[in-house]
Amino acid sequence: CMNYMLPLSYAWGNFSVLAVGIWAIVQRDSLDAITMFLTGLLLTVLTDIIHISIFYPSHAYLSDAKRFSIGMAIFSLLLKPVSCYLVYRMYRERGGE
Repeated sequence: CMNYMLPLSYAWGNFSVLAVGIWAIVQRDSLDAITMFLTGLLLTVLTDIIHISIFYPSHAYLSDAKRFSIGMAIFSLLLKPVSCYLVYRMYRERGGE
């Protein structure tokens, strides 16, 4: 997000899901909050794949800062299925079906 290689929709989407995640953690009894967080995580997996595939720079324009930025975006994308699994377990603990 700090290298401005990916568009603002990438940052807005991920930070919005982060805000909903904080809401889901703070309100421990809310099933709606955890459902919205899980849905947001699943949606950002899809949009992250689209953003990275469309805005990946060519090799000639790939500086070290851009390489690090895109590496962190890919690393975040790889960790999201683990996060989805953990949030799903939280959803089941709160009484979700």
